Amino acid sequence: MSTEPEIPRELPGDEPDDVLFGTIYGVRTVELNRPKKLNSLNASMARKIIPRLKEWEKSQLANVIIIKGAGPKAFCAGGDVAELAENNTESPSGTQKSKGYFALEYNLDHTVATYSKPYVAFMDGITMGGGVGLSVHAPFRIATERTVFAMPETTIGFFPDVGGSFFLPRLDGEIGTYLGLTSERLKGVNTLFAGIATHYLHSSSLPDLEARLSELVFKDYASLQERFRIIDNTIEEFVTGLPDDEPLTLVGETREAVDRCFCHDTIEDILSALAKEGTPWAERTIQALHERSPTSVRVTLRQMRLGRRWSIAEAFQREYHIAGKLMDHPDFTEGVFARLIRKPAETPKWQPASLESTNDVDTEAFFKVEGEQKLQLINSNSEVGDYHEYPHRWLVLPREQEIEYVVREGQKTADEVIEHFVETRRGKAGVREKVSEVLARKTRAAKDHGGKLAWISSS
Repeated sequence: MSTEPEIPRELPGDEPDDVLFGTIYGVRTVELNRPKKLNSLNASMARKIIPRLKEWEKSQLANVIIIKGAGPKAFCAGGDVAELAENNTESPSGTQKSKGYFALEYNLDHTVATYSKPYVAFMDGITMGGGVGLSVHAPFRIATERTVFAMPETTIGFFPDVGGSFFLPRLDGEIGTYLGLTSERLKGVNTLFAGIATHYLHSSSLPDLEARLSELVFKDYASLQERFRIIDNTIEEFVTGLPDDEPLTLVGETREAVDRCFCHDTIEDILSALAKEGTPWAERTIQALHERSPTSVRVTLRQMRLGRRWSIAEAFQREYHIAGKLMDHPDFTEGVFARLIRKPAETPKWQPASLESTNDVDTEAFFKVEGEQKLQLINSNSEVGDYHEYPHRWLVLPREQEIEYVVREGQKTADEVIEHFVETRRGKAGVREKVSEVLARKTRAAKDHGGKLAWISSS
């Protein structure tokens, strides 16, 4: 039986102020404080955050945890991949150091995913890669007009880790596969409609929300879900509506094309489906896939399919093995140096150089774990436990599966379905718009049955 690993402690070389911790009545704050590097996460920061989260988890005085980024540009732009790539050029010991970083980062992300107190992430500004790991597993993920979300790993020869195996396949339809393979960005309110954010506020409201959350007092016997409900209601107090000037991108015909093209299990079939679309969007997507690391694209597609069955703990443990194998592959170091370190940026020289030069047999090697030590998780004994679906998934806008169930369950008109969700979600901002969009795309009204809806099955 494996024992729970020790909580990491700071090392002599760690930066002193890369993370700032605060206390405001019942709120405890974590502020990522590397604004010049867009608050990118490094081992020094993770070593500070994990023990503090564990300490607050046991404290009766800490009611709500808020994590945010310093400055107006970024929550967290990712892990400090430049440092990892430089490690890999040193020697085998440098590669091992990089693998140690992933063990630390994934433990931090798993702690967030299984945290037994309310945890609120202000996804204000750039939220990519490692920043996604610090936020997307939280029950409360607040997007603003400045939010820019992406999992850009395939552009640097890596794969969408930090729990991407878990959260991406559980997004509606094939949104997760599309975002993981292409590194496409979502801005502002689009993250709310995609199920990545749980709330959308204007950035100017965040300080007032933080102050309001600090005033909350919970009854000692209130369950975690009851506390979530109170916080959800509190956040909704600061919602001023959805923006009129921010276009929705993953809706309508584009969304239908995403599901049609990215439902396949091989990259060849995905490319073939995109070619049949013959639209500017499809052409841009084909070009994007060919520009990404071929190895990363194949690994990511396989990851999306397997991750549907993994628990939250298994997702991080399996990702740890994949990350280790990719540290030994040349594409990661080449991708980071070409795109992020060399000036001006260059086109990476991938090995193999094309999707046609790779195959699914070689891809399977990245998923073999026989004889390899399993990542030990610091928060494995959390009262939240392991799970296959987020226990707080009711906080996002209604998922397409929920909407389909209500349509198929009984004879309802579009207005009746919409009002059902508006009522059950207590008027949550975005519910009416999300349900309306899904119904327009996935249902038809029968004229001879008083406009009652029928769900259109995917072909």
